[in-house]
Amino acid sequence: MNNTSKTNWERIDALTDEQIDTSEIPSLEEGFFAKATLRKPLRGTVAVEIDADTLSWYRAQGEQAQERMAAALRIYAYAHQA
Repeated sequence: MNNTSKTNWERIDALTDEQIDTSEIPSLEEGFFAKATLRKPLRGTVAVEIDADTLSWYRAQGEQAQERMAAALRIYAYAHQA
């Protein structure tokens, strides 16, 4: 399976706010943000044994190794839901 995007992301990144067409987005009603609530996902802490080479790879990606591992697990779990 080929997941390569054909989108020209450099062109998209170069757009200014004024160049983005938002005409089809409905405007928010007056009290929208007054009624809005912030929802954070529930998190838990668990100790998991990870192969040393896998842990080294994640740590080499930068400071957010734990967040990246959690994201990878989330993607895997979502892809394998019944």
